Amino acid sequence: MKFNTMAVSGLALCAFLIGVPALAQDRVDANGLPTTHSTPEEHAQTEGLNAQVSGANAAADQKAVTGDAQYQASQQQYQNQLQQNQAAQQDYQDKSAAYASQTAAYENLRARYAAERAAYHRGVWPDRWSRWTLDEANADLIGQRVEILGGAHVGTVTDIARSPAGHVEALYVKLDSGKEVWIDQADIRYDRDGRVVMTNLASNDLLHMADERL
Repeated sequence: MKFNTMAVSGLALCAFLIGVPALAQDRVDANGLPTTHSTPEEHAQTEGLNAQVSGANAAADQKAVTGDAQYQASQQQYQNQLQQNQAAQQDYQDKSAAYASQTAAYENLRARYAAERAAYHRGVWPDRWSRWTLDEANADLIGQRVEILGGAHVGTVTDIARSPAGHVEALYVKLDSGKEVWIDQADIRYDRDGRVVMTNLASNDLLHMADERL
């Protein structure tokens, strides 16, 4: 019995040793024993996969870096444009404030100028002159001599100020003294038949008016 047991054990061991290579197939070492070590082909495949993964990761990292750089550049461009717009708005506000201040100062001077002119004495128009306004006068006013109510000549018309509709608003007169003055149309009458330009302002007042400045 003892011999038979040993024989059976030997047969089982042989069967196991014979069956192991079949189960392990290619996973054997140089001695033909099973092994868990990878073959050179598997090493090459693994290295290839690792290289592909590394390349994909590097490409993803580079794309992320490029995208971040583009985002930063866009943000910087937006900030620059925002600063330029803010500077332009501030410049516009400053100019608007300066213009409003200048306009207010001009209007104040204009009001004072009008008040000073209104304070001058004006003679009463003779009946025959009261209707001869400048409404229908034309360009032949330039070069005409200007008289005061007493008949004395005081200057010559050198220019005409007209409204957008073409109505005469004032005459620019060079006085015989050499000074120049604007005379409003309300202070002038024109005899088209006699070609006489007359003002109801006094000669001294005209000299003072010539010295006024806005």
